[in-house]
Amino acid sequence: MTTSMTTPMTTPQILFIAHAPSPNTAALRDAVTAAIHAETAVRLITRSPFDVGAEDALDADGVIIGTTENIGAMAGATKDFFDRSYNDLLEVSAGKPVAAYIRAGLDGTGTTRGLESIFTGLRWRQTHPVTVLKGAWDDGFPAKAAELGLTLAAGVELGLY
Repeated sequence: MTTSMTTPMTTPQILFIAHAPSPNTAALRDAVTAAIHAETAVRLITRSPFDVGAEDALDADGVIIGTTENIGAMAGATKDFFDRSYNDLLEVSAGKPVAAYIRAGLDGTGTTRGLESIFTGLRWRQTHPVTVLKGAWDDGFPAKAAELGLTLAAGVELGLY
C-alpha cells in the first residue's frame, strides 16, 4: 500500500494598509476589501496605518497601500507607518509584492515619488505603477482601487508574485 504525504497549503495573506479619513477614502477601502473577498481566497488584513507595524508586513505575502496626498505629499498617517517600521523591514522583506493607490487632490507626484523611494529602499517588488486617483471625486475611483487590489491579491494567490 502506498501512502502519499501532502503538504498542507497555506492561505496567502495580504496586508491592506488603508488610510481612510473621509467617506470617499472609506469607499475606496471598502471597494478593495469587497473585491478581494468576493474574488479570491486570500486572507485579507485591513488596517489603518496607525494600527499596523513591521511584524504585520513581515507576516503578509503581499501589501496594498491606500493613502491620501496632503499638501503634495504622502499622508502623515502612512508616513508614520513607514517611520516606525522601515528599519525593521529593511534587509528582511526584500521581494515583497506591493501595490499602492493615492487619493490625490493635486497630481500625486510627490506622494508617488515618496512611495516609490520607500519601495526601492526596502527592495519591495512593485507589481503595478502607483494608481493616482486625482482631482475632483469621480464615482469610478472605487472600481480603479478595487482593480488594483484585486490584481495584486489574485497574483499572490496564484503564485505569480
